[in-house]
Amino acid sequence: MNSKFFQYLLITSIIGLWGCSKLPHQEKQKRPNIIFIMSDDHATQGISAYGGMLAEAFPDLTPNIDRLAKEGMIMRNTFCTNAICGPSRAAILTGKFSHVNGFFKNEKGGDFDGSQQTFPKLLQNAGYQTAVVGKWHLGSAPTGFDYSKVMLNHGGQGTYFNTVYLENGQDTVQENRYHSTRQVWEDAKKWLENGRDKEKPFMLMYQFKAPHRPWQPDPEFAHAFDKVKIPEPETFHDNYEGRQAAEDAWQRIDRNLNREDLKVHPQQEGLSKNELKKWYNAGNNNDVIWTPDQELQGKALKEWKYQKYMQDYLGCVKGVDHYIGKMLDYLDQNDLAENTIVIYTSDQGFYLGEHGWFDKRFMYEESLRMPFLIRYPNHIAPNTESDKITMNVDFAPTILDYAGVEVPEDIQGESFKDIAEGNENVEWRDAMYYHYYEFPWWHHVQPHYGVRTDRYKLIHFYYNPEVAKGKVQNEWELFDLKEDPNELNNLYGEAGYEELTASLQDKMLELQREYKEDNMQEMMYKTDARIKRKYKKGF
Repeated sequence: MNSKFFQYLLITSIIGLWGCSKLPHQEKQKRPNIIFIMSDDHATQGISAYGGMLAEAFPDLTPNIDRLAKEGMIMRNTFCTNAICGPSRAAILTGKFSHVNGFFKNEKGGDFDGSQQTFPKLLQNAGYQTAVVGKWHLGSAPTGFDYSKVMLNHGGQGTYFNTVYLENGQDTVQENRYHSTRQVWEDAKKWLENGRDKEKPFMLMYQFKAPHRPWQPDPEFAHAFDKVKIPEPETFHDNYEGRQAAEDAWQRIDRNLNREDLKVHPQQEGLSKNELKKWYNAGNNNDVIWTPDQELQGKALKEWKYQKYMQDYLGCVKGVDHYIGKMLDYLDQNDLAENTIVIYTSDQGFYLGEHGWFDKRFMYEESLRMPFLIRYPNHIAPNTESDKITMNVDFAPTILDYAGVEVPEDIQGESFKDIAEGNENVEWRDAMYYHYYEFPWWHHVQPHYGVRTDRYKLIHFYYNPEVAKGKVQNEWELFDLKEDPNELNNLYGEAGYEELTASLQDKMLELQREYKEDNMQEMMYKTDARIKRKYKKGF
């Protein structure tokens, strides 16, 4: 009897010890994997799930991105804090505004300081396997990653074909076999299958060049829109009345799309490299309105350029969506979907003919708003949405929160995990802050900062060095987004709006203090600064 009882105790003790030894591993496995998918210049207008003119015309434009909305949450008011590629990426990595993380413009703004704290480093320190593949565009080599393979050529932008990559900060690799969108998928799949430690949770940044200028789709999707007429937005023929900065910008479809953008090639042979470059770049300097046919002029020319631009842009979007689908299928086929957070976003929005424009930069809605969709089975309810005001600086703390990693106090964004999980009653911000610096290149958009609430937007275009270098200018714009969602009617200075204007200016000052904004001299210095970027082997 005693012997049997002793044997029982021994067996139960061994089972208990075995169970305890498994707990740390089991707990680690409960931490979610994270796949952060980001494209470049993908506007919400170009995603079916967000609705609108293009979604009505092409309801199956982005079926795989739409799948994330159906199986998770779509966030309708996610905004960029500086609508340009590199600065947005820096804000996402650090959770800090441009003036704090130090990367405030692409053109002559220097390189990203890779020694600073980023969310991939914090995840890596917490035991996550981390990787980034695709577009990086920050000058310095990636840090905080167990594996990296990022686009290097064309000033860090990468190219659509024959892309040159920097692998693990050391090796230069040229990929000639695939279009860059597929190549990013091939590299991501290779790392997921063979490059990671499968005993650890992972965080993969899966980042496409598309649909960035010059819009060269994968051949599989290059002619998907050739035989359809793409509708024009209602502000396509905007005259910019009352908005001087908008009138002065060089991103008009009729004037500033160049021949390379629209795939118009010279008939003349024997042009030198410099002559060819000048020929293709016609329009960049706002000095000429070129046409492929002298009989094609005025409104007809603008409409032709728009159709060609949008055919290629949407072809690039189809490619991105296709390889997002490949990733979602891979997760399903490898039993990873249930414990993997999948996020889709873009570095900012983009103009798809609104205001007669392409590109981004302005604080107007089309470039300010970013797509953001998030899926996490059993945590985020399917087919849900939120209108809460979120920003790209919120991505880092939200990801850290989901991973169970403490969010450092110096991160300026806030976790919206509770919002994503359905708690709309959480105490949350009532306004967001924005600041853009780069001038005059590329698109002659004047530096400005502003504040946006759920209904109103106030913008200060504070500096135009071509008019008065080192002097602050007093150009303001005020919009009622409920009554004027297209932002055509500038209410600043109009009778009856004095109290509202003062209230928004107070809110702007409050946010500038909260985010430790620069003084005006420091702001102007950032625009005037000409700091070279490296972009060479090893950066």
